[in-house]
Amino acid sequence: MHISKVGGVIAAANKRMAQPLLQIGTISVIRRIVITYQQAGIFPIIVVTGEDDDEIKWQLSNCGIIFMRNEESGDPELITSAKTGLAYLHGKCDRVMFTPVNVPMFSPATLLTLMEFDEDIVIASHRGKGGHPILIKDSAIPEILDYKGDNGLRGVISSSSLKSVRADVDDKGVLMSVHNVEELEAQLEEHNAAILHPVLHMRMERESSFLNERLKVLLFLLSDNYSIRKGCNCTGLAYSKAWEMINQLEEILGYPVVNRQRGGKGGGGASLTEDGKRFLLAYQEFEESIHTLAQREFRKRFIDTGIIR
Repeated sequence: MHISKVGGVIAAANKRMAQPLLQIGTISVIRRIVITYQQAGIFPIIVVTGEDDDEIKWQLSNCGIIFMRNEESGDPELITSAKTGLAYLHGKCDRVMFTPVNVPMFSPATLLTLMEFDEDIVIASHRGKGGHPILIKDSAIPEILDYKGDNGLRGVISSSSLKSVRADVDDKGVLMSVHNVEELEAQLEEHNAAILHPVLHMRMERESSFLNERLKVLLFLLSDNYSIRKGCNCTGLAYSKAWEMINQLEEILGYPVVNRQRGGKGGGGASLTEDGKRFLLAYQEFEESIHTLAQREFRKRFIDTGIIR
């Protein structure tokens, strides 16, 4: 099922190299990237983790993130994490924004600049030097998934027929990594200014909330034939709470959203009904419209007027 124009993948499986929980300012680098992605309207966001992902899930539990495991042992290669996220998003988004978690200081404006290009692969660069993130067309994903070389995404770009371009931006954050903490801290004030934004936590309520970010993401996973239990594991949503919210949603809407088969080793089979798919896509379009409006009005009333500098 097609979900959105631009989805995102953040590779956080190699903790020794990536340091996803490193704190810059008052938040971790992985939280900083998620905020930047969300400000640019990217959805869904896949965070690819390694063996020990409990802390990452806890930090991002209310952000509407899909968590996926890189099953390679030890310190997985970056390309395998990229493939994990790209494989899931293939066919669901027109394009996918990809970055390793060890490059946390690029701005939302840089993401929007990359989206202006139409090549198969768009690489963020600064003063002619390539960095991250990278924007990938959905049609280019199969060739990346088939790549068997040992030179990562660079190898894909150099050995394939895919058309790539470097988008040069006035954002030195695209080159900054967690291996130079002093440099990141020097960039902190500028990056904090860049990610200043209105925060909208969308949910549906009647007497109480019956649809939030995590349930929305869970429903998208069910549309891709995930079991309820596996979907809960990917969203950090409790299994019993998931069923409670699904039942409440169906009661309020007045029609089945989920086809279910309870029990079984995988926690019971489940899929979205046609009515459920229509509801979910309408809600996603609604959220995108509200996000666009909020960003425009925020800039108009606070940034363009100089009230916030």
